[in-house]
Amino acid sequence: GGALVANVLRNGSVLLQWGLRHWGPPRPPAALRGFALNCSWDGTYTRFPCDSVELGAACRDYLLPEAHGSVRYRLCLRPRYAPPRPAPPAQCVEFRVEPAAMRDIVVAMTAVGGSICVMLVFICLLVAYITENLMSPALAR
Repeated sequence: GGALVANVLRNGSVLLQWGLRHWGPPRPPAALRGFALNCSWDGTYTRFPCDSVELGAACRDYLLPEAHGSVRYRLCLRPRYAPPRPAPPAQCVEFRVEPAAMRDIVVAMTAVGGSICVMLVFICLLVAYITENLMSPALAR
């Protein structure tokens, strides 16, 4: 509906921005008490720190510092008005942050480096075993 926009930044953070003009009929500014931000995500083992965030009435943007790549996010923002005014429906936005290429390279290099270290440990253990068990009887004769 245009009231809530998610700007995905290159560093993996997301800047949410909104205005009030898309939330139905105009209301007195004094009646606005703030905003409620709720998040949900589609991902395995993902923790996202914005469940039921309360924002002030003057707030028109919010920065999510670390969004996880390849996870589908749904953020909903609802203005909160003083009683007896009913709360208008929440505006929602869905997005997915693409994983940073450099992060993928670092993960791959770490995995390859770890595999090489494990192989070197096995080679050293094998050399030690051969040296201890096969060479020692030859020297004893």
